[in-house]
Amino acid sequence: MWLSEYLFEHQYLDVQIKRVQAKIGHLTHRQSRLTQKLSSDQTNIPSAVFGSKKLFRSQFTIDEFVRNHDKWKTLFSCARNKQLILSGRKDAKHGNFVFQYVLETKELWLTTSSGKTLMFPAVTFPYGQEMIEEVITTQLQCKNKKKYGKPIAWSVEDYGSYYIVKCLVDVPENPHTNYSTSDGVIGVDCNLEHFAWANVTKNGNYKGSGSLRFSIMGKSTGQITKIIEVEAIRLVDLAERYNKPIVLEKLDTTQSKTGDRYGNKRVNRMKSMFAYEKMTSAILNRANKRGVAVFQVNPAYTSISGKMKYMRKFGISIHQSAAFTIGRRGLGYKEKVPRVLQPYIPKKDAHHWSHWHQLNNQLDIRTH
Repeated sequence: MWLSEYLFEHQYLDVQIKRVQAKIGHLTHRQSRLTQKLSSDQTNIPSAVFGSKKLFRSQFTIDEFVRNHDKWKTLFSCARNKQLILSGRKDAKHGNFVFQYVLETKELWLTTSSGKTLMFPAVTFPYGQEMIEEVITTQLQCKNKKKYGKPIAWSVEDYGSYYIVKCLVDVPENPHTNYSTSDGVIGVDCNLEHFAWANVTKNGNYKGSGSLRFSIMGKSTGQITKIIEVEAIRLVDLAERYNKPIVLEKLDTTQSKTGDRYGNKRVNRMKSMFAYEKMTSAILNRANKRGVAVFQVNPAYTSISGKMKYMRKFGISIHQSAAFTIGRRGLGYKEKVPRVLQPYIPKKDAHHWSHWHQLNNQLDIRTH
């Protein structure tokens, strides 16, 4: 409501015009940069620097390296040769033609390209030792390696005073995983700073809910990963305690679906920090170790339907109601629009997801 045309013009129109002009300027600048990049890529071969471009440029930008170029050269050489990864071959006796791990003596033998052999003594793994021994034993005993063999990759990382040796194998699925939904499921809604969960019975009824909160604001990538892993452990332990599998939403986290390049900066930053892939990866890894099955469903309209049908009914948050809806969807139940809201749906013969879409357009439902 504007009291006069003057206020409408200067308090609304002028602001909108400046905003649109700024957006046009940003888009024009981006178009110019992309055109230049396209022209450059068509005429020049893109360069790649092993050892990082930052360290390469430091020979010209840091006074210490400008004065002592040999020092920079030593550091750059170490960075270029810090890690060695050799993929395996399924037809090799030990799953790898370069590395051979001797189970009896725990020795790791490396054969160089010149035929010279190097030995790493007493190579043991604090996690996965039994799994590695089982995989290598199976590979050694395999008669038809070309058909049934498994490759075993090795990685050696140089940290100056010590080396880190890693064995890379395919982790077999836990044979004791609980896929049964006879007791119901645990629906989970992943959010920026918490996991919302809901206990759903086999009949699709509500039996409780909660949230596992954490804070990732201002944290480094490594810290965020550790924080999420801790909460994933708590979540899987909860599902194991209820003896129920977990149902997650399967999100598309591409930029086109999660970001607005010239939209609200704060919102885009929150979306970029939403480490959904880390969350699902942490939950899946922990669940596989503990024998808890994880199902993923389409998240379409779970927040909207959860808010309109269950939030007020059960006195829970919108995220917990979304988790409840996700759990019900994992059990095969459909969320239909309540009768009281049917008059707001113009096309009643459409799919029930389309009903929620129409309802959202009519009422502009807030989901956060």
